[in-house]
Amino acid sequence: MALYVYAITASSSPHRLDDLEGVGSQPSSPRAITAGPLAAIVSDVSEEIRPRRRDLLVHQTVQERLMAAGGVLPMRFGYVAPDEETVRRALEADAEGHLAALERLRDCAEYHVRAVQEDEEPLLRRILDEVPEARDLDARIRGGDEDPRLPLALGELVAGQVQARQQAVADELARALEPFARERVAQEASGDAFLNLSLLVPDDRADALLEAGAGLDRQVGDGAALRIVGPLPPYSFVG
Repeated sequence: MALYVYAITASSSPHRLDDLEGVGSQPSSPRAITAGPLAAIVSDVSEEIRPRRRDLLVHQTVQERLMAAGGVLPMRFGYVAPDEETVRRALEADAEGHLAALERLRDCAEYHVRAVQEDEEPLLRRILDEVPEARDLDARIRGGDEDPRLPLALGELVAGQVQARQQAVADELARALEPFARERVAQEASGDAFLNLSLLVPDDRADALLEAGAGLDRQVGDGAALRIVGPLPPYSFVG
């Protein structure tokens, strides 16, 4: 029977999964398949696993339970192995690497850090107040100057200012928060976000990170906000 694979842990870790159900329409309890010092946490599946809400929640619940019990190398949602022998061979093939990764991630969790421009109006007003060229172009447009080049020039100038100022804020936020982390992974920012950062934070620094983040959120201004989400399984830090 095929196996849904949740994570890799140390075989000595107290997994505490007896009261949980696995993914799928006919869920079985998650269990450990061991290979020497390593274990893979799996459950039986007899169907293709799709990202349904219930199964996503089950996957996350198993990860959180494993994190509470010890170090974990979480698998992304949807990984299925054909049988137990395949799982054991995978554990044995890179046992040294898995053990090193477990040690590196021990007593740590991932925190997602995002800076988001919730309201552009305060930032645009500041640019018009502080950049004479932008202020002059805006005044000419509002005064009725019909030169078709003016709106384009103003738009390009303001867009450049927005990007430069957001980048400066993003750099400052990252410098303030990265000292709390053991490792960092910068993700591509998209949409309203101009900072998207994953931090691997030791458990004993988590409260300090969140406290610092709350203070920075109050200070960032210009319609922007800082959001920190965690603790999460360290997906971004598993090779």
